[in-house]
Amino acid sequence: MIPSLSRRILAIFGWKACKSVALADKCVLIGAPHTTNWDFPLTLLGLSSMGVKFNWAAKHTLFFWPLGILMKALGGMSVDRHRGASFLEGILARFASQEKLVLAIAPEGTRAKSPYWKAGFYTIAHRAGVPIGLGYIDYARKVIGIEKVMLASGDMQGDLDIIRAYYRDRVGKFPQNQSDIRIQERVATAQHEPAAERE
Repeated sequence: MIPSLSRRILAIFGWKACKSVALADKCVLIGAPHTTNWDFPLTLLGLSSMGVKFNWAAKHTLFFWPLGILMKALGGMSVDRHRGASFLEGILARFASQEKLVLAIAPEGTRAKSPYWKAGFYTIAHRAGVPIGLGYIDYARKVIGIEKVMLASGDMQGDLDIIRAYYRDRVGKFPQNQSDIRIQERVATAQHEPAAERE
């Protein structure tokens, strides 16, 4: 009933959802492009209409009472940005211990234009050994979709070429704010270092 209701609400505003691939029970789900606060409610409706139950992360300061109760009910997980390493390990532990976990991440990390995507989505997927679902929100066609799933091969730059091609024609509400799909070289290089060396 809830997926049907979500589809009807989307239709009222002229939107539709498209899911042409199956998601694994455990995966990282990219959400891009991200240029407006409207992306979040539309994504909630879109994934709900597809029957995708997911979690998402937000900065811990947003989880204040009583709003935090609602955010957690909607799948929110708080992130203390001053404790990035421990948060990453916590996420990896959840992937290891839970039978199902679809973690939605907006790699741009901001609604403003940035020269880079954040590497967290790739690091989590690669270290957890879970696939990456490529979710998008396209304001030009008014479509929210998931049409490709891939594995993080360890060749970040090669994988980013695939991701870049996939999102080439996806248009955000404010296209001028869409961030470049690339990772800072020092971050990309760190992906190839053994965990002990990074620590």
